[in-house]
Amino acid sequence: MAEKRDYYEVLGVEKNADDAAIKRAYRKLAKKYHPDANPGDAGAAEKFRECSEAYEVLSDPEKRKAYDTYGHAAFEAGSAAGASSGFGGYDFGNMDFSDIFGDLFGFGGSRGGFGGFGGRSNQPTRGASIRTAVRISFDEAIKGTKKTVKIRYKEECKTCGGSGAKPGSSPETCPKCNGRGQVVMTRQSMFGTMQQVTDCPDCHGTGRIIREKCPDCRGEGYITTQKSIEITIPAGIDDGQTLRRSGGGDPGTNGGPRGDLLVNIAVSQHPLFKRQGNNIYSAEAISFAKAALGGKTIVKTVDGPVELSIKPGTQSETKMRLRGKGVPSLQNPSLRGDHFVTIVVTVPERLTKAQKDALRKYAEACGERDEYRDC
Repeated sequence: MAEKRDYYEVLGVEKNADDAAIKRAYRKLAKKYHPDANPGDAGAAEKFRECSEAYEVLSDPEKRKAYDTYGHAAFEAGSAAGASSGFGGYDFGNMDFSDIFGDLFGFGGSRGGFGGFGGRSNQPTRGASIRTAVRISFDEAIKGTKKTVKIRYKEECKTCGGSGAKPGSSPETCPKCNGRGQVVMTRQSMFGTMQQVTDCPDCHGTGRIIREKCPDCRGEGYITTQKSIEITIPAGIDDGQTLRRSGGGDPGTNGGPRGDLLVNIAVSQHPLFKRQGNNIYSAEAISFAKAALGGKTIVKTVDGPVELSIKPGTQSETKMRLRGKGVPSLQNPSLRGDHFVTIVVTVPERLTKAQKDALRKYAEACGERDEYRDC
């Protein structure tokens, strides 16, 4: 028989760990190795048994004290340590973990056994969200706009008033679950009695049975139609962001609220501008003469043309800032980013004779040799 591992090692905690740390460690391992989560896995079942045994001892102050003093011998029948500790021959098959598994899997366990995974009850449940997408231009993203989107929308069936039952009839309480929407299934396993709470198979968790379904909605209570909805897109929206309209989604069940309408925004690229956060970037080409002598140039912005002053001696790749000409903040539209303009000094590919002569004179004035004379 394989030698038992140290209980602290099994749970992965220090010997001075407090009760909360021991419980957290066990919760993590129990969830990982629980038989319901690993059907047919003998290795997982053994690890689950091992960590459960360790937790049973270390979570009990008296048993933990005995284990710290005598080790595993404290629980061996017929041993001197077992007799001294008072736990000789202890049966680890009668453990009650209902509080642990209730926290882990969301159900109430039964005394003397483990529970299973819980199902949904027929409580009011929020409806699913509807997702759609819309494409807008770069300028629309900066300034804001309105768009109309078409969605498949569920509206209450006018024939049955949303009950799903044929006019003149009404839904009945499910006899299998007595309207609870859940049933409890009990089975025996190597770990004792297992109880699994699941949706009622007859009413599918609704707690109601519709004997005669509405001919228009076929028992659903809702009719699916195509609906056009106008959405307001705020200034400053960015590519990939999502707008949410509360209550614009599918209806809930058992009187639950509707879900939301989620609209994903796709922003088209601009031929001149690039956006990074709330700032805009562009490039502006100027001549060598203007870069050297200075002057004025007109640049395009999202607000229209703006005059930009070029200082004498401006170098290529110089960045100039236009404050407040960037993207509005979604949180505060009165606050805007900046527009950064990268100056690019262009070199002409073709020159006239007059231009060549002028450049030669410029070169001579700079003290350069006259190797340009025959160019």
